[in-house]
Amino acid sequence: MQITGSFRKRFIGDRAFYKMVFAIAMPIIVQNTVSNFVNLLDNIMVGSIGTEPMSGVSIVNQILMIFYAGVFGCNAGAGIFSAQFAGAQDHEGVRHTFRFKMYGAVIICTLAIAIYSVFGRTLIGLYLTEDASGNAAATLEHGWEYLKIILISIVPMAISQVYASTLCETGETALPMKATVAEVFTNAILNYVLIFGKLGLPAMGVAGAAIATLVSRFVGLGILLVYTHTHGKKHPFIQGAYSSFRIPKQLTEDIIKKGMLLLVNEELWALGTTILMQQYSMRGLMVVAAMNICGTVSNMFAMFYHSMGNTVAILAGQALGSGNAEKAKDIVRKMLFFAVCLCIVVGTALGACSPLLPRLYNTTADVRHLAMCFIIVTAVMTPVNGIVNCAYFTLRCGGKTLITFIFDCLFLWSLQVPMAWLLVNLTELTIVPVYALCQIPDAIKALFGLVLVKKGVWINNVIGGELEK
Repeated sequence: MQITGSFRKRFIGDRAFYKMVFAIAMPIIVQNTVSNFVNLLDNIMVGSIGTEPMSGVSIVNQILMIFYAGVFGCNAGAGIFSAQFAGAQDHEGVRHTFRFKMYGAVIICTLAIAIYSVFGRTLIGLYLTEDASGNAAATLEHGWEYLKIILISIVPMAISQVYASTLCETGETALPMKATVAEVFTNAILNYVLIFGKLGLPAMGVAGAAIATLVSRFVGLGILLVYTHTHGKKHPFIQGAYSSFRIPKQLTEDIIKKGMLLLVNEELWALGTTILMQQYSMRGLMVVAAMNICGTVSNMFAMFYHSMGNTVAILAGQALGSGNAEKAKDIVRKMLFFAVCLCIVVGTALGACSPLLPRLYNTTADVRHLAMCFIIVTAVMTPVNGIVNCAYFTLRCGGKTLITFIFDCLFLWSLQVPMAWLLVNLTELTIVPVYALCQIPDAIKALFGLVLVKKGVWINNVIGGELEK
C-alpha cells in the first residue's frame, strides 16, 4: 500500500496538478482538434475531385514543411527564453524575444518565397513516379497551381506564429485557440464554396483550396493582432513592442547561440522527414495518396501528444524561469506518465478507426487499403511517439539545444533515412513492411529520451537566475 501511495505521489499527481495542466492543455487540444478535423474535411474535399489533385496538394504541403520548420525553429529557440522570462515576470525580456521572432519570420519568409518560386516545380517532380494509380504530369500541374497561390499565405502564417507562440509561452493559450478555430472554419467554408463552385462562383479545384487557405490565414492573423494589441494590460509584452526594434546584444547572442542549433535541428528534421516521404513515393503515386490519407487521419489523434509536449515546455519552462528545479522535475515526470497512458488509449482508438476513415476518400480501393495499413502501423507507434514528443520538449525547455539536436536528428539521419533508402532501393519488400521497419529507430529514440530526462541534463535557467534544486 505504501508503494502504491508513493507511486501515485511521484507519477500521477493530485487534482491541483491536473487543473494546472488542463488550464494550459485544453485550449491547445481544442485548437488542434478543430484544426485537424477541418483539415480532414478539406483533405476529403480536395480528394473528391480526384487522386491527382489530392496527391499534388499533399506533395506541396510536404515540401512546405521545411519552411514551417524554419518558423517553428526560430520561434522555439527564442521561446526557451520567453517562457523563462514569463516565469520570472520579466515582461521586457519577453518583449525582446518577440522582436527577435519577428526578425526571424521576415528573413525566413523572404528566403522561402524566393526558393519555392524558382524551384517549386522541380521539388514537386521529385515525388512523382508514374504507376497505374495516377497521372504524374497531372499531379505536377495541380501541385504547381496550388503552390503559386499558397506561397502568399506563408507571410500571415509566420506572423501569426510569432504572436501565438509568445502568447502561449506567457500562459495565454485561449486566444491562439480562438484565432485558430476562426481560421479553420473560414478555411472549411471557403473550401466548399471555391473548390466546388457554390454561391454562383466557378469551381476552382485546387486553386480554390489555396485561396481559401490564404484568406483564412489573414482572418487568424487579424484576430491575434486586434485582441493582443487592444488588451495590452493583459499581455504586457506587446506594450511598446514596435516602439523600438532594438534587442540587447547579449540576449541576441544568447538566443542565437542556443536557438540557432534548434533552428538547424528543426530544418534537418523537416528535411529528413521530407526525404523519407520522397523515398516512400518511389514505390508509386498510390503511396503518395495513401500517405496523405494516413497523415491527415493520424494527425486527428496525434494532436493529443503534441498538446502534452507543448504543455510540458510551457509549465516546466516557467518553473525553471522561477528558479524551482524540483517543481520542473515533478511536472515532467507526471506529464510523461500521463502522456503514455493517454497515448495508449489514443493509439487503440486510431487502430479501431483505421478501416473506416479511408473510406471517406474518393480514391481507389488499393489506395484505401494501403492507407489503412499505414494507419495501423502509426497506431501501434502512438505511445512511443508520445514519449519522444514529451522528451523532446523537456530537453528543449531548459535550453539544452545541443542535446536536443542530437536527440532529434541523430536517429532520423543516421538510422531512418539510410534505412528507408536501403529498403526502397535494394530490397523487394512492399511499402508497408518498409514503412513499419523505418519506425524502429523511434522506439530506440524513446528509450534514449527517457534516460536523458531521468538524468536531469535538461535542468537549466537560461535567463541567469539561480535554481533551487
